[in-house]
Amino acid sequence: MEVQITADGSSTLFVPSMEEHYHSTNGAIQESQHVYIEAGFNQCKKKRIQVLEMGFGTGLNALLTCLEAQKRGVSVVYTSIEKFPLSLDLVDKLNYSKCLGLPANDLFRQMHESPWGEIIEIRPHFFLRKLHIDFADYLFADPCDVVYYDAFAPNKQAEVWEKGFFSSIYDTMLDMGVLTTYCAKGNIRRMLQEVGFTVFRIAGPPGKREMLRAVKD
Repeated sequence: MEVQITADGSSTLFVPSMEEHYHSTNGAIQESQHVYIEAGFNQCKKKRIQVLEMGFGTGLNALLTCLEAQKRGVSVVYTSIEKFPLSLDLVDKLNYSKCLGLPANDLFRQMHESPWGEIIEIRPHFFLRKLHIDFADYLFADPCDVVYYDAFAPNKQAEVWEKGFFSSIYDTMLDMGVLTTYCAKGNIRRMLQEVGFTVFRIAGPPGKREMLRAVKD
């Protein structure tokens, strides 16, 4: 994997074997903030929010969510699924803490060093549980308020964009729960609708015209 700098100055990773980036080259932090924080997390007005992330990846979404939760004064239980964790050497090459003006890389590294399969209080009222498993092995037993669907693109990882995953999420999601994804493909929108979600095409992050937000009304 190669570390690359995106248009907003923040890092992403490029996977040559897949010809795929972890984030938008138009801005990694801008994309995550827009797609998952503003369009997803901040749409939930509860004081205790249960987040499910499909794809821990670089940990950027978790970092931004923790910072936003502290800002809002809400409690978060954050569950993230990842089959291919990054090495700490690679994590240390990512510049998110610097770009966000954090005093050190401690919070970001703590998230990556957090043991798999355990619920760890990373910061007061922010609990992280990372699961080192394939999406297909997740039981979808725990309720969730917000879902970040941040897998690689459907044309790169079609097996994780199946209707069964969306159906399982819908069944375990609490009322007025929100799912967001950078993907705006028509077949994904239709699958979300077919399992029961009300789906909205909304403005995408810089460089992308649209994205999807799905709500369980």
